[in-house]
Amino acid sequence: MVEQKEEKEMSQLRKVPCFVFMVLALTSWELGGERVLAEQANALAQASSETISEQYQPAPGIGGRVTIAGSDTMQPLMAKLAASFMAFQPKAKFGVEGLGSSESIREFMLGLSLQRRGDKAIGRGTEGTSSASLLASSRPLTDQEVKGFVSHHGYEPIGIPVAMDAVAIYVHNDNPIGRLNLEQVDGLFSATLKRAKGEHLTTWGQVGLKDQWGQQPIHLYGRNKKSGTREFFRHVALVDGELHDDVQEQPGSASEILAISQDPLAVGYAGVGFHSSMVRIVPLASGPTDPAILPSAESVSNGQYPLARPLYLYVNKNPDGKLDPVVGEFLKFVNSRQGQETVARANFYPLTAAQISKNLELLGHNLLTAQAPVR
Repeated sequence: MVEQKEEKEMSQLRKVPCFVFMVLALTSWELGGERVLAEQANALAQASSETISEQYQPAPGIGGRVTIAGSDTMQPLMAKLAASFMAFQPKAKFGVEGLGSSESIREFMLGLSLQRRGDKAIGRGTEGTSSASLLASSRPLTDQEVKGFVSHHGYEPIGIPVAMDAVAIYVHNDNPIGRLNLEQVDGLFSATLKRAKGEHLTTWGQVGLKDQWGQQPIHLYGRNKKSGTREFFRHVALVDGELHDDVQEQPGSASEILAISQDPLAVGYAGVGFHSSMVRIVPLASGPTDPAILPSAESVSNGQYPLARPLYLYVNKNPDGKLDPVVGEFLKFVNSRQGQETVARANFYPLTAAQISKNLELLGHNLLTAQAPVR
């Protein structure tokens, strides 16, 4: 029954124009992406500091259409980056799709796109393009996926990280839980319990809550199988274990956060950028005796937060050809000071100086010839 209901909901969602999804995602981002002001200032300061010293220098005569397909988590970020880029390059037009990393990888491999309408959410574009220029993925492509791309095109895709993110553990605002560790997260969400010792955790008392909370059942929320966030969470938090059947899987991060905000007994996982005033992020520890840490620009960049991750853009470029100028210019912008400031304003974390340097070296080569892809 759950699968039938989910399939029905997804069927209904597919009938909604792509630009409506973007408006909803941006609305959720703008109204719900509240954070501690000090953390926002820290991320912006990092993006504006000497770490990212290169100002964007617009190349003349750049125009054309770019379609970015992929991650639901990255859709608001890509829309903001596209809008910021078009302020410098008004002849460029963008379409941004967010049906999920795993769903969009097949489109990218085959050169397809589900978008057929103008991208009204960012105020540009008329007709949807028939192929995805860039794949936005909240996880790196697997070896099998790269092999599938190679079998279709004869060469590997080029991929670069464009921002840092963290998968956060969310609860309802009224939930007093002070911390969780990865062993407990595995005990909550996993059917295979590769980290956890003993049985599946089903009540809030089993993770330390007392009094009226102790006997209350735990309601699990997560993302569906089309999500790259789901695969990242399963791989890192559950050590490639299987998710428990009790997880109520949602088609998007915004819908998951909304569900958690309406259920005092809920716990779920989603990108940190979807934090809203209606839910709370739980400090997370690697092990039972380790300090529990909130995701922040510092804890993500230094690797202390257990569920930190890069976010990627992949481009389909034939080694014998040049990178599409508008795509190359957009990637150059993303790695500039202005691009990384946009990343911070979108509630993600800027790249480190080492990542920026590696990206620019790769892009510099691929404006003319392809080099080994980043995976």
